Amino acid sequence: MDTLENRLQKRIHVSLYALLFLTGLLGISVLLEGCTDKCEVTNEYVTYKPIYTSLEEIRQVRVTQPEEIKTIGKIYYKDHYLFVNEPGKGIHVIDNHNPAAPVNKSFINIPGTYELAIKGDALYADSYIDLVVLDISSPDNIHEVNRIENIFSNYNSLGFYMDPEKGLVTDWVAEKNVTIMKSDCNSGVQSWGGMYYDGGIALASNIAFDKSAAIAPGNGSGPGVGGSMARFTINKNYLYALDAFYVKPLDISNEMSPEKKEAVNVGTYFETIFSSAQNLFMGAHDGMYIYDVYDQAVPQRVGVYAHARTCDPVVVDGNYAFVTLHSGTTCDGYSNQLDVVDIQNLQAPQLVKTYPMTNPQGLGKDQNTLFICDGSDGLKVYDASDVNAINTKLLAHYKNIDAYDVIPVDGVLMMIGANGLYQYDYSNPTDIKLLSHLAVSHED
Repeated sequence: MDTLENRLQKRIHVSLYALLFLTGLLGISVLLEGCTDKCEVTNEYVTYKPIYTSLEEIRQVRVTQPEEIKTIGKIYYKDHYLFVNEPGKGIHVIDNHNPAAPVNKSFINIPGTYELAIKGDALYADSYIDLVVLDISSPDNIHEVNRIENIFSNYNSLGFYMDPEKGLVTDWVAEKNVTIMKSDCNSGVQSWGGMYYDGGIALASNIAFDKSAAIAPGNGSGPGVGGSMARFTINKNYLYALDAFYVKPLDISNEMSPEKKEAVNVGTYFETIFSSAQNLFMGAHDGMYIYDVYDQAVPQRVGVYAHARTCDPVVVDGNYAFVTLHSGTTCDGYSNQLDVVDIQNLQAPQLVKTYPMTNPQGLGKDQNTLFICDGSDGLKVYDASDVNAINTKLLAHYKNIDAYDVIPVDGVLMMIGANGLYQYDYSNPTDIKLLSHLAVSHED
């Protein structure tokens, strides 16, 4: 039912993602100049029409023969298997019993999937507006067992919401070049730099349009291990999913039948979530937020570590949180650094040390070994036993890798980057060895 509350939430989502669309797709602040200035520069526009896919088609999960990895998304590790997300398309299942020779087993086709988490034999994945539950107890017989429909916001297409007949917007197609008069521009340009036009949108012809961004946004019963860039995390018997201004808790005591709980409005947009003990550490545009999940259904904020406006994946180990801040994304910031934060007092986290980086993204830590994906500057490995002198103890630096995220487990580092899945033996941190590389094809 389209209630007043739902309409208000939709307006909030449109405003938020319109801003993200501006900063992420257009990437330049000049588009926020006055409309008159823009029109004096150019009045040539390209129109784009939304492509809809029916809900019936979207809600079809298929497991097929293995496919080449074409683009890189999130990664998750469970019981010697790696699950590699192909953004918007599905999940590659990799048999990793021998990290020196991983085997691409199969591909789970899940339309509109970007996030995943695993507990026991249940894999949880988003599929546009739904949460899908897959039984992975037999890697040779993975299948859907449950689905919670309409749990996630339909914020993925600049206000083009689900159409009861057409379905969801799943793609955009460029149609034609048009000339829009200055008077029309003055009356129609939106805050994200383009305008609604002829059933779709129009953008200045000198602006690149990223279609994908306009579409998105252990053993036994234990959880698996996710990377630091995740927007899903598991804490005990709960799955926590980030969705715009909300954290959405789900009781997964019955792994195959999640029970949706009331969404928690957190008042800001979180990019990443990390679970440690009875706390959630969430990275936002403006800081690291700490929530207590003593009452698992109702996360409660207990502390905030504020920083400059930028993105910040987080990992936690003991008394310290390790936070990377990086520029060049929708987070609209310019800082590139590693922050070490003392979290002994969760209500008042304190910065211990800042280390300059190139463009740090995902990170991981095992004992005293700290792994940082420093974007185009590659993978960096540090001895972090002394948090005040991390920069003096660089153990390894792999420069020719555009690194994105890592999972270190039992002496094996699984790292995902622009050119594929890399695995390293770090059982001896002073003598790290490359075990294997599963390449990305980069084909459409």
